[in-house]
Parts: sequence; C-alpha cells; structure tokens
Amino acid sequence: MARLRHIAVVVKDLDKAAKFYETVFDLKMVGREDLDIGSGVYLSDGVVNLALLKYKGAEGSGKSDMEGFVGAHHFGFQVDDIAEAQKRIEDAGGTFYFDLGDDDEKINFEKKFKDPDGIVFDISKSGWTGTS
Repeated sequence: MARLRHIAVVVKDLDKAAKFYETVFDLKMVGREDLDIGSGVYLSDGVVNLALLKYKGAEGSGKSDMEGFVGAHHFGFQVDDIAEAQKRIEDAGGTFYFDLGDDDEKINFEKKFKDPDGIVFDISKSGWTGTS
C-alpha cells in the first residue's frame, strides 16, 4: 500500500518560505539539509512532509535551467516494499532516476523515479522526517 507523505516545492528563499508556511498553516520545522546539489527545509503537519528546496543546478533537480524555476517539483510515496514498488513502477513505464541517501531502511532515504511523462517522484520505505 502506498501513502502520499512528501511534497517538494522549489522556492527562491528557504527561510522566508519556511516562515510563511509555519505562520500560516502552523507547520513545524522538522529538519534542514545542505547538500552538494542544493538545500532543503522540511516542515510537517505530523502526517505529510513539505520539503522547501533550493537547487544549485541541474544535478538532482532534473532541470537544465533552475535559475527562474519555482513551484511544485516532485512528490513522494511511502511504500511497504521498495523492490516490489520499483518493479511495479518500471513495469508500468516509469524509469529509475537516482537514490538520495545511503540505506533504504533509514528515514529520508528515497529512490527517485520519473513517470512516462518525465515527472519526478520518490518512494521510501521509512518515510520522511515528520511523517506518520
């Protein structure tokens, strides 16, 4: 069974966006990461993880021109079995993109895929910080 637990949005200013969503919707900051490919602030309502992202370029974002891009970027499903979900994705025409993290049993580990139209989405066994 898959559960939608992660939505990622590219923003211009991480701190300003985080303050907006914390103030307006009472989301709680549950984490922050600064990686080679970009940075992210993670907010949660206790069920869904909202990732506010600022990519440094095409690596990881899948877009050649990230300079002016803002908006919805990808979403993620928590699944019971990564291998089974990957087979179903690939059998239906989806393609593996890359892994983010190093252990599929750890929180925030995700396998990234593209659907037949090229839309990026993630699957995770353990989910994301702040998800139930």
